[in-house]
Amino acid sequence: MFVIGPHLSKREGYLSMGMQAEGLGASTFQYFSRNPRGSHVKSADEGDVKAYNEYAAEHGIISPLAYAPYDIEPASGKTEQRDFALAVMAEDMALLDEIPGQNYLVRPGSAIDESKEQGLANFASTINAIVHPSQNAKLLICMLAGEGHQLCSTFEEVKQVLDQVELQGHVGVLVDASALWAAGYDIVGDLDGVLDEFDRVIGLDKLLAVHLNDSKEERGSHVDRHARIGEGTIGFDALAAMTNNPRLASLPFYIEEPHSTLAEYREDIEKFKQARKA
Repeated sequence: MFVIGPHLSKREGYLSMGMQAEGLGASTFQYFSRNPRGSHVKSADEGDVKAYNEYAAEHGIISPLAYAPYDIEPASGKTEQRDFALAVMAEDMALLDEIPGQNYLVRPGSAIDESKEQGLANFASTINAIVHPSQNAKLLICMLAGEGHQLCSTFEEVKQVLDQVELQGHVGVLVDASALWAAGYDIVGDLDGVLDEFDRVIGLDKLLAVHLNDSKEERGSHVDRHARIGEGTIGFDALAAMTNNPRLASLPFYIEEPHSTLAEYREDIEKFKQARKA
């Protein structure tokens, strides 16, 4: 099964997102767990959750991905910032098991007030504080482009975090095509070589999802700015090749179009489906 879907708004609830995804020809979707630059989160509506689960089972919607807000800094050396990140992440993770197969995506953030090594250790410590054996949802580390003091822009840095995680089976990695490209990985000219390196350093069993995004910037720029799919420096063909690569094909793919409309998402999903068939 080809699992692909857009980023949607949670404003109207889970059932609304499931219905939108199905209407776009998608089999999954991503959403922000709460306002991406705010701390408030609404309590889940039991009726909405029940209706969504029934609808998703009927229409083949699987693997929804909750994206943590941008304003948390789980790797920060400042106690108040780490405490805020812990509170947000713990609250988010507690809600995820209401939806089967759901995972939680977290950006590591930056190491500004400490060394990179300490920042990576702080991030691992935060993960250890909020991930529990009874949880079904997995926490996914989102690789970044390496802009400024950003962490986890290399496979080696991600490996440093994973090596310090206690519950290994509850944590995985998401790679973003645009961020990988900006970090310097040649996913256009040597995708298999990049995957070989990921497997050597981290292990492909840890790669659990992909952001299928084009980029406005050149490879190695360390600036992650999304372009309309097919209009960026990565291009549609290279992104389609990711969906067809045997080592990635079974993963869920999520699209984050800049200033997107549902019509654009529908068009892109159909194009990727056709490329997958070919």
